[in-house]
Amino acid sequence: MCRNGCSKIQNCKLNTYDWLCGVPDAENATDYVEVQFKNTRKGYFLNSARIPLEKGDVIAVEAMPGHDIGTVTLTGKLVLLQMKKNNVRTDGTEVKRVYRKAKTVDLVKYEEAKSREHETMIRSRQIAADLGLDMKIGDVEYQGDGNKAIFYYIADERVDFRQLIKVLAETFRVRIEMKQIGARQEAGRIGGIGPCGRELCCSCWMSAFVSVSTVAARYQDISMNPQKLAGQCAKLKCCINYEIDAYVEAQQYLPSREIVLETKEHTYYHCKTDTFRQEITFSTDKSFAVNIVTISAKRAFEVIGMNKKGIKPLSLDADEKPQQPSLDSHDILGQESLTRFDGTNSKKRKKRRKHEKSDLKAKPKH
Repeated sequence: MCRNGCSKIQNCKLNTYDWLCGVPDAENATDYVEVQFKNTRKGYFLNSARIPLEKGDVIAVEAMPGHDIGTVTLTGKLVLLQMKKNNVRTDGTEVKRVYRKAKTVDLVKYEEAKSREHETMIRSRQIAADLGLDMKIGDVEYQGDGNKAIFYYIADERVDFRQLIKVLAETFRVRIEMKQIGARQEAGRIGGIGPCGRELCCSCWMSAFVSVSTVAARYQDISMNPQKLAGQCAKLKCCINYEIDAYVEAQQYLPSREIVLETKEHTYYHCKTDTFRQEITFSTDKSFAVNIVTISAKRAFEVIGMNKKGIKPLSLDADEKPQQPSLDSHDILGQESLTRFDGTNSKKRKKRRKHEKSDLKAKPKH
């Protein structure tokens, strides 16, 4: 079991910290538990038998058909909050239950089923290619008892896989379920390390994927380089959306980039913006950085106001810049001087010599 309380069959993906752990009222708030299976698949099951469960326990739960093996990731009141967040409803639907804590026999069957997943995935890809289907089978997940297999596939268009299901069922002798996933979900299931040096967000904590557009990159003045903007899923990086709200809010206090500033000598066009410093760089050419001048947003608004009144300032920056008083650092205590002890040492030497001379004079002559 790792430091997060996960068992060996779980790889800590989408781990949720139970910040209500230890609160008495939160522990017994509900009989539902959150169970995680292979990679990012999670489910919520009713512990109707009131089996004492903790985070990290390997349990057998109800499945269609048979049973499945998973790991408890959450218990108590936080499960209700997660169910509400994921829009899981229990009214008017058949609730799946927790059977028992996994026994040795259950774990042996589970390991046997999991050992066949890679071979099944390779074989199923060959079958799909032989049938001429434009799809990619990215992963295969066997149920804990080995009676069912879920095939995760990616396809750009709708695929008629009825014949594929028949062939797969005859080949592997299990119940077949097909699930279509996107490129981001596939990257989350496979996992990896991002350019930031950390584990991919989609494989460790992200459970919902929001569309990412190039508009967010433009707001942040990120270079429009497809190789740098794309993640391992070949889509735009999800982290581009993380700071876009802060940039949008900060740019409300900046002038429009389309505004042209007029002076008596030149016409200035927007070149670049430092959003958080509230500084704008202007150039006398629209396409190239020529005669660039960097001014504050406050000064830009002043020039815009002057241009609206028909006034053109002498220069884009302030006509008279206030001179800031120079703060010369004076070593008052003399702590930075390497010879600061020389004066005191010479005084001590003189005193020592005087004492030595007086001692010699005081000694009797033989």
